[in-house]
Amino acid sequence: MNQELLKQYAEFAVKVGANPQPCQTLIINAPLEGAEFARMCAEAGYDAGAKEVVVYYKDEKLARLQMQRTAVEVLEDVKPTLSRRYLDYIQSEGGACLLHIVAEDPDLYAGIDPEKIARASKARSIAMEEYREYTMKDKVQWSIVAIPSPAWANKVFPGDANAEEKLWNAIFDVCRVKEGGDVVSAWKEHVTKTAARRDRMNELNIDSLHYKSANGTDLVIGLADDAVWEGASSKTPEGYSFIANIPTEEVFTAPHKDRVDGIVHATKPYAYNGNVIEGFWLRFEKGKVVEYHAERNEEVLGKLLDTDEGARHIGEVALVPASSPINRSGLLFFNTLFDENAACHIAFGNGYPGTVKGGTTMTDEELLAHGVNKSLVHEDIMVGAEDMSIIATTKSGETVTIFENGEWAF
Repeated sequence: MNQELLKQYAEFAVKVGANPQPCQTLIINAPLEGAEFARMCAEAGYDAGAKEVVVYYKDEKLARLQMQRTAVEVLEDVKPTLSRRYLDYIQSEGGACLLHIVAEDPDLYAGIDPEKIARASKARSIAMEEYREYTMKDKVQWSIVAIPSPAWANKVFPGDANAEEKLWNAIFDVCRVKEGGDVVSAWKEHVTKTAARRDRMNELNIDSLHYKSANGTDLVIGLADDAVWEGASSKTPEGYSFIANIPTEEVFTAPHKDRVDGIVHATKPYAYNGNVIEGFWLRFEKGKVVEYHAERNEEVLGKLLDTDEGARHIGEVALVPASSPINRSGLLFFNTLFDENAACHIAFGNGYPGTVKGGTTMTDEELLAHGVNKSLVHEDIMVGAEDMSIIATTKSGETVTIFENGEWAF
């Protein structure tokens, strides 16, 4: 692997993605396979002035063994130490920021009882609720970046002896990391362009969006009260900027949890809880999924939707053009971090408080009153197509074309 590109990637992920401040601890989550990259990120963190770098490793093979062999009642007994290892740093003087390095096997839990997986996942989500509020409300800098693992690379490039190298090259390409290039300048330009689209969407004062495509999608999504469009970079209350997802191509906001009607077809498979859901569609009435079907792993989709009351409603609507670098690559990454940035998407479950005016200071009850969904999950599914049209209706009753043939209309 090209060490210069790897160093660029690590430095960008830390210094621009997570952006640690001199007073902060940088917490890195990494797979065992990513130890070398994690060390690079740790060095970049110290170079950026972080007072301390803490690394937590995850062993996916052990995680599968535990899911197979541990009783579900034990898996549901999630100890407070899981969240405290983050909260103790976040709530200390100076605080913390987080970098998540992911390399997930899309089929990690294939063949394991979906009910068991769902129960364990729900218990973990409940245990992490206090910690998750810090990230969902942008109270801390956080960023997610991906690296190849053998299992993931072989899923993307099956049977290819050079699968990992090819996946590295694909990641570098869509993340704007190039030989002799300036990744920070490239991202500044991209953030500026995305911010301009975000600002235009906010100027329109949109009430609802109507999605249509030839695959049968015909969906109307009403927006939450005082919805605000966001995109590319975010800021903490202290003014520290960060990029939550690397890569990111989306402009997104909060739908109203009770104002979604029609049918939507997924345009890419979705990896959830170590299983890949394929060929699925969903029908909404008054914001709630009332019918669904999947050609593969329909039961897993059902378990997602039954996580809690909010899981059958959506908490995010995001716009991504078909010309995004991820979509142009022609690859299916089987990883939401990438695939959600290849197509317009919606997210089941929890909404982001920052996507309504003043939302980061609101209580859960106030957010619900604005129509922002509440759930233990937040799971993105891709619905954009190259022939998709999206027509907005503004609060004054005008109609404006937002997407035409899968691309921004302005």
